[in-house]
Amino acid sequence: MSTRIKVLECIRQGKIGGGESHLLNLVETIDKGKFEPIVLSFTEGPMVDRLQQFGIETTVIHTKRPFDFRCWGSVRKFLQQKSIQIIHAHGTRAASNIIWAAGSLKIPVVYTIHGWSFHPDQPRLTHKLRILGEAFITARTAVNISVSKANQQLGREYVKGFNSIIVNYGIDQKKFTPAGVVKNVRAELGIADQCTLILFIARFTKQKQPLAMIQAFCKATQQMQGLHLLMVGDGELKQEALALARNLSLQQRITFQAFRQDVPEVLAAADIFALPSLWEGLPIGLLEAMAMGKAVVATNVDGTGEVLRNEENGLLIGTTHMVDELAAALIRLAQDRELRKKFEKKAVETIDEEFNVHTMTRNIENIYCEITNKSTQHGI
Repeated sequence: MSTRIKVLECIRQGKIGGGESHLLNLVETIDKGKFEPIVLSFTEGPMVDRLQQFGIETTVIHTKRPFDFRCWGSVRKFLQQKSIQIIHAHGTRAASNIIWAAGSLKIPVVYTIHGWSFHPDQPRLTHKLRILGEAFITARTAVNISVSKANQQLGREYVKGFNSIIVNYGIDQKKFTPAGVVKNVRAELGIADQCTLILFIARFTKQKQPLAMIQAFCKATQQMQGLHLLMVGDGELKQEALALARNLSLQQRITFQAFRQDVPEVLAAADIFALPSLWEGLPIGLLEAMAMGKAVVATNVDGTGEVLRNEENGLLIGTTHMVDELAAALIRLAQDRELRKKFEKKAVETIDEEFNVHTMTRNIENIYCEITNKSTQHGI
């Protein structure tokens, strides 16, 4: 009989985003001698395919709604069938649809808050309901994990009685390394080698500010030749972004791509990585770019400001005059190759010392072990 601890890693969707990349890293590097990871996703997608390639047992119980009571019975039955000992819920939607079943079966839940479900731009009622939802979840977990200090502080500010442990994301430096790149993405996309290539790779949402990215790029091109922008991602602002590029006559200078699975190769093609977000928990895309040795410019928000140290391992800009500041930062980095080289070196060192996948995984494993020991002591 296996003595391994059965841990259910639960995620909202099968598409690959920040939380999904984190889960993939975790289940790939977790100590399989101590833990048996099983994954529950609430939608299909490439993450599910990737997990199955890893040999990780993965199940889909379909819903796109938080607190969808219609699926709770199926979730409870699944937990019983698999004899799950610990549940690790990644994100609000996953946690909201696992918490009732876990409570009824007395299975401890670890909840990683990859980003709070309440945002500054929401209508007041939506904002309040989201806070109440987070309060309901976090009060019923064994451990809450914040991915950054800012993520933790925001929870304490809005959610009464909130407490958490900080575990930063970690990047797999065997995967995200220039040495592992074999594909030439520039050649594939017809982007000239002599161009200074700026990369935006994120969801096309208000949070990530793709329209501001295009406006800033337009300003930069008015002052400097030889710039090209590659925008990778999908989302509700994608069509508006395409229209804006046409209106600004930038079709030949901006290349749009849907989300891609070969992220290290895409990053390797770029000279500068830009992330003009309005808020972040801790952006995995930023960490991946730094692991690949990219010069980075990003807005000084939340967890981003804990990773980037301005003028040391990248450039930080404000959100109030984002377009002008981003344009100026892009021009500066494009013109100063020595500054880029400095940031590239420091970026890799930052990931190696502070945000590597092995430290992250060991920290989470320790949480699992502490929970298991407590459960054993209390006879659960």
